Amino acid sequence: MKLFEGLVRYQPQALGVLRIMTALQFIEHGSQKLFNFPVSTQPHALTGLTTAAGILEFAGGILLALGLFTRPVAFLLAGEMAIAYFMGHMPRDFFPVNNSGDAAISFCFIFLYLVFAGAGAFALDSRDKA
Repeated sequence: MKLFEGLVRYQPQALGVLRIMTALQFIEHGSQKLFNFPVSTQPHALTGLTTAAGILEFAGGILLALGLFTRPVAFLLAGEMAIAYFMGHMPRDFFPVNNSGDAAISFCFIFLYLVFAGAGAFALDSRDKA
């Protein structure tokens, strides 16, 4: 449709906004695991696996929000979310809506997309290309 053809020129900015907003949400998951902030009604016990996940989510989210090392960080986080889904969510129930795995699946595929698409606009990765 002609109505949407003009939007193509804003694709780098839309990708940048997707990356930043996804990263900000992901940082919350890490900060909740590591620092219980925002305060959770069910705080996570800091086992080795939970600590590792919290560090990946918090530090990886910050790097993605800044657009720094976007592709390798996104690759690592996509793998983390796949593992989180299959270890933590899928054993509870087959359906993601029943096992609370919706977010893990969405994060996984958004991060996987960033591996291929790159950071988009507003990224430190692209500062020398401008």
